[in-house]
Amino acid sequence: MSHGGTPAATTRKAGASRGHTGRDGEERVGAVETERRVLVVEDEKTIAEAVAARLRAEGFTVEVAGDGPSAVEAARRTPPDAIVLDVMLPGFDGLEVCRRIQAERPVPILMLTARDDETDLLVGLAVGADDYMVKPFSMRELAARVHALLRRATKTKSEKPAPLRFGDLEINQAERRVTRAGVEAHLTPTEFDLLVHLAAHPRTVLPRERLLADVWGWADASGTRTVDSHIKGLRRKLGSDLIRTVHGVGYALEVEK
Repeated sequence: MSHGGTPAATTRKAGASRGHTGRDGEERVGAVETERRVLVVEDEKTIAEAVAARLRAEGFTVEVAGDGPSAVEAARRTPPDAIVLDVMLPGFDGLEVCRRIQAERPVPILMLTARDDETDLLVGLAVGADDYMVKPFSMRELAARVHALLRRATKTKSEKPAPLRFGDLEINQAERRVTRAGVEAHLTPTEFDLLVHLAAHPRTVLPRERLLADVWGWADASGTRTVDSHIKGLRRKLGSDLIRTVHGVGYALEVEK
């Protein structure tokens, strides 16, 4: 790991095709993105270069930072559309980077961690991360998750539906604000999207696999633990009585229709 300040570097790759294949012969997971900027924050050079190369091949504009202070400065100087953020960083760690960036401007964040530890995951989600991956990981899956984060962010910006009210729970979808008993709960973007999806099907048990497909945009069931962790976050912020667990199946929002 490097321990000095690492200047951010930017590379742009143009493109506009859909369902394309890279020079390495591997099919890319989404349309080439010519207008989206991703900030990669990783102090291990080989990992940073591999992640950046894959995202550039997907057509993203990629900026790389190698420590906490450089990451915050890069996000402030040129606001990214999404961030791939390692937890362990010199300067200050990825949790602090996430906290500082989200305090200035909400942005989708995918956290990378070397430890499959639920406590670390819950802390990351609490400070504003939207998703996480444990090292080692598939570059294809990482690219798919970045695409999914950006699709959700684009969708929620374009939709302005009416507020949802269930007893003392109010979900203002236009302003992306949630209150319960008049007290506002500060949710991450993914927590909000998950709550809205559950609220669209009140008292209906939704399988984890369906939630992954509908909220995260994942085609497989490899991330069911991500669903569980976000549910824990919602319960912590809104009350443990709001969401019912059906063991081995999924979750339901326990409100009156």
